[in-house]
Amino acid sequence: MLISTAELNSILNDQKILIIDTRSFKEYSKCHIPSAVNLDLFAFHWIDTTKEGIQNFNKQAEMIFSFVGISSEKKVVFYDDISGMLAARGVWMLEYFSHPDVSMLNGGMKKWKKENLQIETKLNPFQPLKFSGKVNPKVISSYEYILDNIDTLKIIDARSDGEFNGTIVRAAQAGHIPKSVNIDWSLNINDDGTFKSDEELSKLYQIPKDAEIVTYCQGAYRAANTFLALKKLDFTNVRVYLGSWGEWGNKLDLPVEK
Repeated sequence: MLISTAELNSILNDQKILIIDTRSFKEYSKCHIPSAVNLDLFAFHWIDTTKEGIQNFNKQAEMIFSFVGISSEKKVVFYDDISGMLAARGVWMLEYFSHPDVSMLNGGMKKWKKENLQIETKLNPFQPLKFSGKVNPKVISSYEYILDNIDTLKIIDARSDGEFNGTIVRAAQAGHIPKSVNIDWSLNINDDGTFKSDEELSKLYQIPKDAEIVTYCQGAYRAANTFLALKKLDFTNVRVYLGSWGEWGNKLDLPVEK
């Protein structure tokens, strides 16, 4: 799910590639990778994982991806400033829709610029297409799924230590989901913005490869980055809790630990 700057640079002129800049429009308009379109994924939050909520998420995501111009024939590359949470969210969303060829630029714009690769400032329009994908329920979690399987799941909280411990409050309740462990998503990333090596990541995630894992954060962005880190390590059974703490922490009937 990762593509290097060298590989992306070598296929920039391929008509079957769609490059999506997930940063803010302000950052995109300053400079971006040639032919990239802008989709600020941080503008879209879904924190309702009831059955109806996930159905609405599916519909809204399909509308957004249709507008951007994603089809199953296209190789889609998301990028961020670094190997960050926004690009990771895009990759996870297309994995959820079973897209055959999606990846994140390893190192993002930071590495691209450092290598003095080509950039542009002109704004590239969307070329809308009808997007349709087959939902893969094995990579998403609802709050009910966690409740039903809390004794068997390995739950990774990708937030900061303060959010996990409850000293930083970003919902009605403070703390974390019971039995979760805290591994801050930023530990996945090197100083140059690239993902850490498999050897380094393996030291972070000392979990049996056959474990069923759920990642979460505040809004399933940092959790998506951890999802990619685990997939990089060949973990096969990983879900992202879409609602994350934005949902769990605001449901007063759900259990919380501090």
